[in-house]
Amino acid sequence: MNTETSQVDDLRLVAVQSAVSCAALFVRFTVAEWSLPSMLDDVLRIVGHRVSAIVDHSDPRVPGFITLRLGLRGDCFIVEVQDDLNGELSAGSALRGVKTVVVPLAGRGNLMRSELALPTGLSAQEVSLPRRGSRRSLVDEQFDGAQGPVEPAVLQRVLSSLTQWSPEG
Repeated sequence: MNTETSQVDDLRLVAVQSAVSCAALFVRFTVAEWSLPSMLDDVLRIVGHRVSAIVDHSDPRVPGFITLRLGLRGDCFIVEVQDDLNGELSAGSALRGVKTVVVPLAGRGNLMRSELALPTGLSAQEVSLPRRGSRRSLVDEQFDGAQGPVEPAVLQRVLSSLTQWSPEG
């Protein structure tokens, strides 16, 4: 078995209620981009359970951070969710049947790592990944770094608007 990581995508979120839906969107996008639709429900279940638990245990006055990392290695789909909570959260009953470990991190936080088997006969090396070349940004392509001409009438409208603006509205 090849244990080299083929792909990793991650997302950092603030541990507030909207993190649950943002994490689900990230999972949906990544699973679709990697062309692994049969894995979607399991990955959503794992991520939803863990992110919800972190949000529920976070102080809403001073929320921490959640780092969500999805990866492919060997014949596994890897799900990692890292928090910065004090104290350990268990893997929970929603993750039964999924190889999961929760490791308290030195200092503060926990790392939950779950491994799901890729569909039969598929390895990480064979997953159809998006091609991300070293393409320049669209802005660079459009302007080639040169500054375009400034229209005096446009500049005058901007300056007039700024001088009439006040913090009171």
